[in-house]
Amino acid sequence: MKIALSVIALLLLVILGPAAWQYAHFDPNQAPPEQNLPWQIEHLPGGETRVFGITPGRTTLGEVTARLGQDGMSLAIVAEPNESGNVEMYYETVTMGFVAGKLIITADLPSATIDAMRERAPKTEYMQSTTRKATLAPADRGAALAAPVRALAFIPSAQLDEAVVQQRFGPPAERLRINDHQEHLLYPAQGLDLMLDSQGRELLQYVAPARFEEVRAPILKLAQSQAPTTPSTGKASGQ
Repeated sequence: MKIALSVIALLLLVILGPAAWQYAHFDPNQAPPEQNLPWQIEHLPGGETRVFGITPGRTTLGEVTARLGQDGMSLAIVAEPNESGNVEMYYETVTMGFVAGKLIITADLPSATIDAMRERAPKTEYMQSTTRKATLAPADRGAALAAPVRALAFIPSAQLDEAVVQQRFGPPAERLRINDHQEHLLYPAQGLDLMLDSQGRELLQYVAPARFEEVRAPILKLAQSQAPTTPSTGKASGQ
């Protein structure tokens, strides 16, 4: 599964101090602990997970809007060249617990349905470089909102570092380095791919654990293509 990442380059308007991620201790005599934080991933019967009150594969986009509201929300098809793309719900600014950021929710729709929606789109524009954004026709919005969530991508305004990640999410099951500043920390049991980026903003992708390999496979392929090779075997180092 390929989730459009073009939104990473958008300007971030709400900046929090890194200390927000390290807010750890709550006095039981004071206000109750914050809820819906990025690391609060619930495990449900049947192997599903829930984060931000959203269960990938079950919660619909319409239910998300009922929960988060429609202020600052847009709904469109986002696609790279020669691809069907994805129907994406985008929130410019949300606050999960005390962590602010941007939220992108991908609908689980067949490619044929997305193609047909794009053909009916009244407007298509370029977001950046060759990435296209197609506005949904009014008649297609209902079908998009009725679709279940396939994946969520959260871009926190606060800069993360590995120490905070280890404290909040624990050690990853696997690490895949893409280049000298980007590394993916994979948590398949939680359905989480957490990309650390020392030169940009971090990205947290959530999917149902049963579909995690759809996220891991393209990351692994990219990591292997970028890995140095040894002269003797030609295989990627560490393989």
